[in-house]
Amino acid sequence: MADQDAVLFEVADGVAWVTINRPEARNAVNQAVSAGLAEAWDRVESDDDIAVAVLTGAGEVAFSAGADLKEMAARAERGLPSHFVGGRLADGGVTKPVIAAVNGLAYAFGFNLVMQCDLCVAADHARLGILEAKVGRGSPWANQLGWLIPPRTAIELLCTAEPISAQRAYELGLVNQVVPGPELKPAAADLAAAIAANAPLTVRAGKAMIWATAGLSPAEAAAIADEIYEPVYASDDAQEGPRAFAEKRPPRWQGR
Repeated sequence: MADQDAVLFEVADGVAWVTINRPEARNAVNQAVSAGLAEAWDRVESDDDIAVAVLTGAGEVAFSAGADLKEMAARAERGLPSHFVGGRLADGGVTKPVIAAVNGLAYAFGFNLVMQCDLCVAADHARLGILEAKVGRGSPWANQLGWLIPPRTAIELLCTAEPISAQRAYELGLVNQVVPGPELKPAAADLAAAIAANAPLTVRAGKAMIWATAGLSPAEAAAIADEIYEPVYASDDAQEGPRAFAEKRPPRWQGR
């Protein structure tokens, strides 16, 4: 079991709030946090009452400063880090949208966590960076960064190891919204609520299609998109939506 204090988990109105809770260590990811996040994503995926999740860090300084280098030094581990597997979110096993609410710096493995999420709202004082080149470590998890942003910018981030501002990340498309620090949680809550109000099967299919068709030819992408959306069209919710519209009432989604 994970240290219950390392990652906090609460659910409100269909939204799971997952908080890395090590503010004294700038929310660095140690083994307890890694295990806690893995448990959190399992719960998000298995709980039918959860429509969307928000990942953030405790305090106002750091979303996550990355892997806990003190713990890493003590382990003296060579090769790919074995204890930062990331759980099902890193492996594409969370079908529900996940929002990163970046409340401060997001460096190295913290940047990785932002990349694992589907959407991102950032406080205006936040900074994001891939710092591995400064400490001789690697960032194989950034292999899709060149798909998210221009390749030359991705190379710059990887090779200079210099952080960028939240505004610059927004301009590059890494961040959906930049808001003043005090408005971060309300902004993330509003985005989550907008998602939670929609048909869950359609929402999950939208997320799945974007990730599954990245880099494919139009013909290949169309075939995969049809496959992803076929069960959506065949669902009860696909009948409920038009019926609710005709009856001038809010739809009652069942997720089936």
